[in-house]
Amino acid sequence: MRTTNMTRIAATAAVVALAAAGCGSKSTPAASGGTSSSTGASSASSSSSSSASSSSSSSGGTSNAAFNACMVTDIGGIDDRSFNASAWAGMQAAEKDGKAKVQYLQSTSENDYVPNITTLEGKNCTLIVTVGGLMADATNSQAEAKPGQNFAIVDHSSANDKTNKPEPNVHGLEFNTAQGAFLAGYLAAGTTKSGVVATWGGLNIPPVTIYMDGFWEGVQYYNKAKGKSVKVLGWDETSPSSGSFSKSFTDTNAGKSLTDGFVNQGADIIFPVAGGAGRGATAAAKGGKAKVIWVDTDGCVSDADDCSVFLASVTKGIDTAVKKVVEDSASGNFKGGTQDILDLSNGGTDLVYGKTLGSSIPSDLQSEITALKGQITSGTIKIASQSQPK
Repeated sequence: MRTTNMTRIAATAAVVALAAAGCGSKSTPAASGGTSSSTGASSASSSSSSSASSSSSSSGGTSNAAFNACMVTDIGGIDDRSFNASAWAGMQAAEKDGKAKVQYLQSTSENDYVPNITTLEGKNCTLIVTVGGLMADATNSQAEAKPGQNFAIVDHSSANDKTNKPEPNVHGLEFNTAQGAFLAGYLAAGTTKSGVVATWGGLNIPPVTIYMDGFWEGVQYYNKAKGKSVKVLGWDETSPSSGSFSKSFTDTNAGKSLTDGFVNQGADIIFPVAGGAGRGATAAAKGGKAKVIWVDTDGCVSDADDCSVFLASVTKGIDTAVKKVVEDSASGNFKGGTQDILDLSNGGTDLVYGKTLGSSIPSDLQSEITALKGQITSGTIKIASQSQPK
């Protein structure tokens, strides 16, 4: 979705400050579990690159050697169990299908974005996929400088925020995750024992707040439909400046601290929207203290060790979308200056129940959620989040 210049300036300032403090460094075992995610990062072998970022090529499958597809991660790292890992899984899937040869460079701070893109431009990458709306300025500036280089960007349109015009060599991949998060909010409200649930984000930017908006709206919808008063801590869509944020996508300690605070206030279901930092919520939830609803990937797949605390996950079809844009590009069907908007109707988002805790969700509540999904896709239920892609 489009991020305003004011929002981007604020977010970038936060990232720069975090990088200076060491919060934007490459994922450590404490942040990522020290192992590769089952979403696809496991086959990557890392080595140092000139921009002090991790570089890797995938070795699986028989690739189309004539088409090189490359990826630049956001600062969360390739093994964030979230959006970077999901994007890389999509790249690897395209290679496994024999459509492309793929590689990535890993950003350790926002200062790596342009150098990493530039490095890949020099490696004959026909398509460069940049992951995350925070990379929009870097992507657009390089797209303008290299009109013959094709780009795809996750969580942003093809539009240049400075000119409000689409870049002809950029294809956007946007996700209306407010829809999946709405279902998660309804689920949380319908299963909480304490009557208190919570959500928190990494940074106050649209790709994060779109989830928080949807979750909040889902709880409000449940309250109105059932005559209940389930309380949401950490976010109020009508007062976004008062939201709770870890100010990082990697700082698990900050995530745990936020979650501990919410648990102490009675919250028994937590919805972290912060990439790898969200693993602080899973750490705090263990021992029966709370249940977690994960984001971006199916938590029981990407973080199987923590499956016992996942009530559900709001998935985001980044892997499928990235695979498609790589394969379309390899077939000569790159569509620059346009964007795909993915939602509940086309696999862009969904609510997936946890493999362990999912069995505890009452069947009548599951039926209600299935009905809500149909009402959202038909337009009967309209979500108000201003962070939704237009």
